[in-house]
Amino acid sequence: MKSTRQSARRQLVLVGGGHSHVEVLRHLAMNPEPAIAVTLISREVAAPYSGMLPGYLAGHYSHDDCHIDLHKLCRSANARFFADEVVGVDPTGGHVRCTNRPPVSFDILSLDIGSTPDRSRIPGADAYSLPVKPVDRFIRRWREIEVRIAAAQGVFRVVVVGGGAGGAELCLALQYRVRKTMCSGEDRARIAFSLVSEAHELLPTHNRLVRSTLTRAVRSRGIELHLGRCAERVTCDQVHFAEGEPLGFDALFWATNAAAPAWLGSTGMALDERGFIRVDALLRSISHGNVFAAGDIAALEGMDLEKSGVYAVRQGPVLARNLIAQCLGSSPEPFRPQRHTLALISTGDRYAVASKWRLSARGRWVWSVKDWIDRRWMRKYQQLKPMLGRSTKSREPADMADTPMYCGGCGAKLSSNSLQRMLTGMNVAKQPDVVIGLDEPDDAAVIAPPSGMVLVQSVDYFRPFIDDPYRFARIATNHCLNDLYAMGAMPHSALAIVTLPQDGDEAAEADLRDLMTGASGALTAAGATLVGGHTGRGEELGFGMTVNGFAKPEQLFRKGGLRAGDTLILTKQLGTGAVFAGHMRGLAKAPWIEAALDLMERSNLQAVEILRRHGVVACTDVTGFGLIGHLLEMLRASEADAIVRPSSILGLPGAIELLAQGVESTLAPHNRALGSAVRNSSKASQAEVDLLFDPQTAGGLLFAVGADRADECVDALVSADFVTACRIGIVTKRASNREAIVLEN
Repeated sequence: MKSTRQSARRQLVLVGGGHSHVEVLRHLAMNPEPAIAVTLISREVAAPYSGMLPGYLAGHYSHDDCHIDLHKLCRSANARFFADEVVGVDPTGGHVRCTNRPPVSFDILSLDIGSTPDRSRIPGADAYSLPVKPVDRFIRRWREIEVRIAAAQGVFRVVVVGGGAGGAELCLALQYRVRKTMCSGEDRARIAFSLVSEAHELLPTHNRLVRSTLTRAVRSRGIELHLGRCAERVTCDQVHFAEGEPLGFDALFWATNAAAPAWLGSTGMALDERGFIRVDALLRSISHGNVFAAGDIAALEGMDLEKSGVYAVRQGPVLARNLIAQCLGSSPEPFRPQRHTLALISTGDRYAVASKWRLSARGRWVWSVKDWIDRRWMRKYQQLKPMLGRSTKSREPADMADTPMYCGGCGAKLSSNSLQRMLTGMNVAKQPDVVIGLDEPDDAAVIAPPSGMVLVQSVDYFRPFIDDPYRFARIATNHCLNDLYAMGAMPHSALAIVTLPQDGDEAAEADLRDLMTGASGALTAAGATLVGGHTGRGEELGFGMTVNGFAKPEQLFRKGGLRAGDTLILTKQLGTGAVFAGHMRGLAKAPWIEAALDLMERSNLQAVEILRRHGVVACTDVTGFGLIGHLLEMLRASEADAIVRPSSILGLPGAIELLAQGVESTLAPHNRALGSAVRNSSKASQAEVDLLFDPQTAGGLLFAVGADRADECVDALVSADFVTACRIGIVTKRASNREAIVLEN
């Protein structure tokens, strides 16, 4: 038996990837606290830096220049990352509600979720305008608007509502981008920009020199200014004012005063009159001592601070120290904000205006200073080294010397009470032919097989490849079910096997609940149910399943049966092995990881009936041995060869780039040992060839149909949301005494 002390870590949950929270994570990466288990929940996987947003929109920065990769940052801090949107908090009960996953429990909670422009007072603004925040949604919508601008006939009218620094910067940046990339000369007149301010001048909170400089910049660009005009309502193509004629638009952007999310009103926390969380000098809620808040979402008692990223940046170090102090029982420190901050306001081009007190400066040199400051700040969060070893061990206080050891064997199971609590909260799908299942647990499950059907079974088990147990279980379940789909069987039931880290019963129970909720949901979507399982304790999380399915014997799919001339088709992209090898090394970008996870969560269930309708002759699923390894199994069983076209095979975003850098899964070299059966006559790069050997998790189905049915089959798959399904090659006659694959263009 291994002596492992049971010391439950404090559960610190960070909601939002704002400027303060990225500093908390950086602090934990540089100063690990084993007694604290940290989870970040964020809808954004790459956090934008607001100070560089105007430059990004103008085209001066790339996406990577001004976004912080939260997957990488969390990995550096040994923190779990849940990609989801929070829609509620119960500070008394200690849990956070999310859109797509089970509630997340916490001991200490911190909120840094920013704000959005307030559109609640103006009827129609919610429906017809695009707020500048959240930034990721704004950027996606702006790309759609760019397409509309390019296709527009006649004048395209862009209106920005908001005369503060944010609105002026936004309007100037967008106009600069459009003029530079989409039109020139006389063509510029077809895109008209207007800036609307409720105040009678731009930037009313800044000094006179700054106001006049920005006003001149706006007017010199031909942007139409509407000052002292209060929007009263918005219709589908017009902004209506209390006085005067309405202003027409084709695209309307909203950059007015900040507003807080409406769901904060149901939390029971003390809020100010605008709905922001009231915090004391420690950045702690004045009503709930286990909740902290920073950035725009926080309202510091006794001070009326501007909603500015400057304050969020400066709150970060204090918040980090105070959260750790709260978890460990040490002394916190107060946040002392500056009364006046330096504002650096860009004008779209590489020119900026500095504003502080009654002072002002302007010029290209100011923009250069701003650029240097912004890039220096970003480097702190973009150049951290990942922690390659994930530790779940807790701090061991001296007074725990007599803590009992964890046992092996059945003594390593989760307690009966914990299991019962988890099962009570689960919503397990009913199956009429499950005689004994989880509704009345016994020593084993009992199933009555349907008449005329054969039982199809498979088993698999995984180490974790992501931090979120819920999402991990959904993907692992899809992977296990793929073996049934590859045989043409319909899922019926499953038994789960779970290993839980030795980190206290409450944490283990929470992980088990997330795992089982994720797995049960994926099973229910497949028409199956969970009928039992087993738990154990170990060094790290692990999850697997034995899955059961039924099929008519004559309708089973097999690996053998390929015929010369048949078309080979693949339902999903390749590259999960490379992407997650890159994730482990801190080299995979957040969008690449999310694209891989989305693909892995996509079930192959709908493909089975499509394959059957189009006369599938042989089928398998692409998993650990890679496309080449599993195709060779099919060729061996069919006594056939194949021609494969690497140019037809789609890789996940980032997969080829990572493979070209030599980043690959530990199983990939073993898969390449099969290369003696492959002859490369194509112009494919080495990385494109390596993709064919990449191990897959929850991968696609590889199958063959007659050549006359191939196009129709691919079209049906694409219509069923298998948008990357493609023909990858053809089956040929066996040319020698062993199977072979030829790669061709």
